Amino acid sequence: GINAEYGGLQCVYEHESSILKCNMKFGCYLPPQHDKKKNLPVVYFLSGLTCTEQNFIMKSGFQRFAAKHGIVVINPDTSPRGFDFPGEHDSYDFGSGAGFYVNATEEPWKNNYRMYSYITGELPSVLTSNFNVNVNKSAISGHSMGGHGALICALKNPGKYKCVSVFAPIANPSECPWGIKAFTGYLEENKGAVVSTQSTFFFFFFF
Repeated sequence: GINAEYGGLQCVYEHESSILKCNMKFGCYLPPQHDKKKNLPVVYFLSGLTCTEQNFIMKSGFQRFAAKHGIVVINPDTSPRGFDFPGEHDSYDFGSGAGFYVNATEEPWKNNYRMYSYITGELPSVLTSNFNVNVNKSAISGHSMGGHGALICALKNPGKYKCVSVFAPIANPSECPWGIKAFTGYLEENKGAVVSTQSTFFFFFFF
């Protein structure tokens, strides 16, 4: 859908993801400057548990500020959709709506639940191919589970984002019930994967 807001367009697009092997939706706010200027900066916002691409669009009011400053704002869904794996829809904190922005290593999730690669690789390529954006001038933000995702995407890719800002992030997921459940299911005993998807470990070892 497309709605006019503050002189720009609030859109929701759907595309076929080769990494996640399903159709994915993402919100995309195109400010008034989009048709007049090239290489607009991009801000990615990663939402938390149970959210879709709609939550940030409807609840945040960011469009007014994005329009003023000429920023394209992208807010993806929080997990792949449509697979119906056993247990995928049984709880709010694992499976659908709870991808945790990791690349799963365990069956049956590992071929589809690859949100980290989707956010850092495929989605920027989609944007570059379709919009007047410069993904080298991008920032990333998120809330709760999305805060964890934003931190991991930024910390594992120095220089990829001009800045990262997070709100109440799940910064040490292996030490909280949500994270323990997700990491056990997606990563199990893969300790290397667990360490590489925790922002707290990055700060401890590298700063």
